[in-house]
Amino acid sequence: MSDASFVTNTTCLHVSNLETSINWYKDAFGVSVIHEINNDKYTSAFIALDSEGHPNSGKPVSQRNGVIELRQLKNSNVNVKIYSGNSDPYRGFGHLCYAVSNIEECQKHLLKQGVEFKKKLEDGRQKNIAFVLDPDQYWVELIENAIDKQDNVYNLSSNRMNHTMVRVKDPIKSLEFYKGALGMKLYSKRDFPDAKFTLYFLGYENDPSYIESQEDRVQQASRQSIIELTHNWGTENDDSFQGYYIFGKDDSVIGFDHFSISCKDSINFIKSLESKNINFLEKGADTATITDPDGWKVEIHSYEYLN
Repeated sequence: MSDASFVTNTTCLHVSNLETSINWYKDAFGVSVIHEINNDKYTSAFIALDSEGHPNSGKPVSQRNGVIELRQLKNSNVNVKIYSGNSDPYRGFGHLCYAVSNIEECQKHLLKQGVEFKKKLEDGRQKNIAFVLDPDQYWVELIENAIDKQDNVYNLSSNRMNHTMVRVKDPIKSLEFYKGALGMKLYSKRDFPDAKFTLYFLGYENDPSYIESQEDRVQQASRQSIIELTHNWGTENDDSFQGYYIFGKDDSVIGFDHFSISCKDSINFIKSLESKNINFLEKGADTATITDPDGWKVEIHSYEYLN
């Protein structure tokens, strides 16, 4: 794919109380609301790191990476439940991840804020990651990027919305979709033989000389809007495995909704996908919604879609 304009743009999560979620992400990670949508079906706030000097500061929404869309439905059934995607029967979506300059100081800050931890740095075998829970119990991973790291300082301006994780059944099919159809690069692959799973980290890279699957953790932690695919070994050959839960099948259960990607010439990109074995849910002239092999939704739009 020769067009260097592609951006992994947004991750959309349904929330139960928009104001509560906005304030939580502001206090935890220093984000700002950069765009809002209010229609008959829902209200959305698009949040992103927007401090002076940040790589995306001041850019139009659809030309950015690192954006989270928090979406609250209107007039929905009072029995609608939001699930994180990390327990049966709704296992599928995994987590968001923020990379911070000093993870120890970030943990101290979040503890003072009263944030609920799923895993602290000192818990378990991996001492370099932590997990917190947002107001709807979505998991948010913490890793360190060491950008402008200072002792005893939690520097909000160095934060990055690093990745969104979903589980996949067959990594070969998934890589054919994200690399072959969407044109992403594989930043790294990490195998965990003891736990029998593999992680694949993908996104757009505009350097024509870029060599795939060689990024170290610190280099990768400086990026935003990476897509992390988690493959639990054996699912691809298990005929009894029915796949992961995609929210939207049941109107009473909601959670992660979609990724989005944007580019300058979405019209021709969408046309190019029509010749491939891609499942379209919606299709307009310059926007479309497609699904990956597991059913995860990917919206495609132009740079002018959200400004």
